Amino acid sequence: MPSGELSIGDEALAGPRTEKERAMTTWTGVSWTALLAAATLSGCQSSSSSSAPASAQGSGLAAPMAASVAAPAAAGGTLKGICPDKIVIQTDWYATPERAMAYQLVGANGVVDKKKGTFSGPLAGAGVDVEVRLGGPFIGFQPIPAQMYQDPTVFLGLVATDDAVQAADKFPTKAVVAPLEINPQILMWDPATYKIEEWADVAKTKAKVVYLEGLPFMDYLVSKGFVTKDQKDAAFDGTPSRFVAGGGKVIQQGYASNEPFRWENDVPGWKKPVKYLLVHDSGYQIYPQGVAIRSDKFEASRACLKLLVPMMQKAEVDYMTDPTGTNAALLKIATTLGDGPPVTAAGNADAVKVMKTLGIVGNGPDATLGNFDTARVERTIALLRPIFAARKVTVSEKLTAGDLVTNEFIDPAIHL
Repeated sequence: MPSGELSIGDEALAGPRTEKERAMTTWTGVSWTALLAAATLSGCQSSSSSSAPASAQGSGLAAPMAASVAAPAAAGGTLKGICPDKIVIQTDWYATPERAMAYQLVGANGVVDKKKGTFSGPLAGAGVDVEVRLGGPFIGFQPIPAQMYQDPTVFLGLVATDDAVQAADKFPTKAVVAPLEINPQILMWDPATYKIEEWADVAKTKAKVVYLEGLPFMDYLVSKGFVTKDQKDAAFDGTPSRFVAGGGKVIQQGYASNEPFRWENDVPGWKKPVKYLLVHDSGYQIYPQGVAIRSDKFEASRACLKLLVPMMQKAEVDYMTDPTGTNAALLKIATTLGDGPPVTAAGNADAVKVMKTLGIVGNGPDATLGNFDTARVERTIALLRPIFAARKVTVSEKLTAGDLVTNEFIDPAIHL
């Protein structure tokens, strides 16, 4: 993804540092921006996985402070006069199943604005509208925390834990709900070429590991010895071209809910299974798309968040229960935009199955969907400190999970 200078001038966040930076490229004749939030092409995966669902994470889950808050607006709640008349949600990429919660809030009949890269419509029964903004090229590939501070009309943004940690000093955010329990980021390979059963086997292959330059998870994998420095190849452009041209000799990053299905079913010159390991299972356990608000807006937005957060939880449950309408909307958005990652109805449908099977969307250890395990966030902060220190980015020793996430507005009764 293209590295772009932040117009608000933050050196620590500028340049090719996250899943939001790389140049325009071409895939089977379709020009699209190969940004790929850590290989986030909107798609799906096949059942040929070498990774089992991750186990429950620890016992450090913060108890939700809000008891039974109001159900979604359709059940009689209203946000009029409590929340902004237009709730703007800034996403980090194109419209994909991994980001479906935001689009589910709008509903299948939302309106696509091709020029602005938005999908908008009324939040049913709530008296307000929701505008979902696509990320990547539509915001100049800026990290979401920086974009939220540059554009004050953004009410909520999808902020990964590692982005939140890196931005905490200059662009602090606080996540209020976690649509994804597990990061879908993977490393994948050709099973006919390499026999890999666990993370330690990746280094043994001595294969080049192709990834998007700047992603912190690769620094972590190297620090653990799962990938050697000699294996690192930061030349990934988001397309299948190198994997196919090399006959599966490279290992590359991807999304469990995208590339494996697409490689097996849609990629010319390949169309056979791949296997993969979830980065989450290596110990790098970020929440990839926490729905976050600017920290300086948090206090004034409590009344809104108390009503809105359970609606977002329910939207994710509704999508996973019946994704038909929203998946059709995702396809409509992709078709209308015309220049983006390959999106198919079959791919969207498979993504839902994969996210459910692997627990990518799922309940936390306490059987609630959308809350944060604060002990897990604390561990993530600790492992990121030396990674960012090596990049000359200071992470305050005082930074805690409570600065980055909260379960205050979570309804513990909402679950899959």
